[in-house]
Amino acid sequence: QIDDHHKRYMQYIASDLEQLNSDVIRAFSKVFETHENPELSEITNDKVDFYAHCVTKFGVRYGFWELVGNIQNVGYLENVLFRTSLELDPVKVSKSWRIWKLGGTPG
Repeated sequence: QIDDHHKRYMQYIASDLEQLNSDVIRAFSKVFETHENPELSEITNDKVDFYAHCVTKFGVRYGFWELVGNIQNVGYLENVLFRTSLELDPVKVSKSWRIWKLGGTPG
């Protein structure tokens, strides 16, 4: 739930043993009313807003997220990209981006 009246969905899609040894999720763009219960296929066919590394079991354990089902469609994992910057201080424009694919290391 993102507020008192709306919710969004995310999906666990993989474990990334190379980066943070963590779960990877994809978060979907569409916002639903809290009373709506869409089919899982409607959710997973939506546009992906972002991918992230996280610890899903802690999110469920502490009540941040709720398990609503399981579906085999996890999208195209070869298209999942991450980025990081070598700068330690916050910058508006980075000249040192490192990009990597799921299961890889920053290049």
